[in-house]
Amino acid sequence: MLAEIARTALVELDLPYETGNGAEELERAAAAAVESGPTAALVGWAPQSEIPALARVLAPLGAAVVPLPRPKWIQPPTLLGGRGKPRTSRTLVDTYGTVPYADLDPSRIAGMAYVLMFGMMFGDVGHGAVLLVCGLVLRSGRIKKAAALQRTWLFVSGAGLAAIAFGFLYGEAFGPTGLVPVLWLDPLANPVPLLLAGLGVGAFLLAGAYAIGTINRVREGGWGLALYARSGAAGSLLFVSVGLLVWGLTAGIGMMIASAIIIALGALVFIFIGLYVEAGGGGTAVIQAFIELVDTVIRLGSNIVSFARLAAFGLTHAALLMVVWNGTTSLWAPGWRAGAAVLLFLVGNIVTFALEALVAGIQALRLEYYELFSRIFQSEGRPFKPWTIDLDTVTASTGTRAERPLP
Repeated sequence: MLAEIARTALVELDLPYETGNGAEELERAAAAAVESGPTAALVGWAPQSEIPALARVLAPLGAAVVPLPRPKWIQPPTLLGGRGKPRTSRTLVDTYGTVPYADLDPSRIAGMAYVLMFGMMFGDVGHGAVLLVCGLVLRSGRIKKAAALQRTWLFVSGAGLAAIAFGFLYGEAFGPTGLVPVLWLDPLANPVPLLLAGLGVGAFLLAGAYAIGTINRVREGGWGLALYARSGAAGSLLFVSVGLLVWGLTAGIGMMIASAIIIALGALVFIFIGLYVEAGGGGTAVIQAFIELVDTVIRLGSNIVSFARLAAFGLTHAALLMVVWNGTTSLWAPGWRAGAAVLLFLVGNIVTFALEALVAGIQALRLEYYELFSRIFQSEGRPFKPWTIDLDTVTASTGTRAERPLP
């Protein structure tokens, strides 16, 4: 029976020892079974959709699969991407941590958010096209030395497309060359609108993170947890109150300002209660909860302002390319100066591309992890690891495929 379980790779057995892959593994697992009269049982985890198939495999052997209610105090392992190859869109979330079993998997949304932020900081039609080509080359697998990066091809290609889109909006193609018109604004000529746009994008992404975080808190511990959590309903209300306050102050609407203050006060009370309970109660808990409450307010403001880097690095990219383009046009003249101008243009774009791609990639990752994922995830899960062994090794060692029969 255990040999068939290992062959199906559908069950993560709950064994009282660190599993291995030696010839004795079947015997060790059989010895760990709980025996009661003529019956022996092993406990484990299996995907619910695969239970009928597992039952059909074990039935001819005289074994059965008995689903048990999940203990509330145990977090099941998380089945990531099924049994096939991991999805490309999971790359960002997997490098941050394992999604807890109860939580929503935000991998696709996280990938789109990353591409959006990268494109805003790396907006240039020419550089985006180069990045898109790099992504397609990675997908093809023609460069053997880059085989380890093949999984990232979708992110690289998506980032290239986003950079092309923002390049058209900025009117940038290898710098302010005039190859494409300005469809929205020139970053260097309009830094303040670009800054406000960066804050607006950040507010939109934070709103999404708070929404997913609230859903996750409900799934993890019900509305009792979600209502008082900083990354749940209370934190979401505090974030909404900040938006209403900014809107009211900008538009001069007194009623909206008053509503924002009332909502903020209510949210802060709920957050304080949650922090107080989390601290264990008592006089020390009051001080700790108050300090963490102040930290929550400060962090919320700093998190929103942090998205100003979307505009700042977009400006940096445009400024570097403008310097390269101005130097190229200044050098351009018949003779050797034309060659020098072409060389400056090529080298300048290569250096800017490499530097800004690195910076934009790191900054987008930083915003994703610290500003967004910190609200979506409150704990970390563990991946589903089915119990499998090398049956050929066992056969070669013992000369038989059979394990010790269970009662």
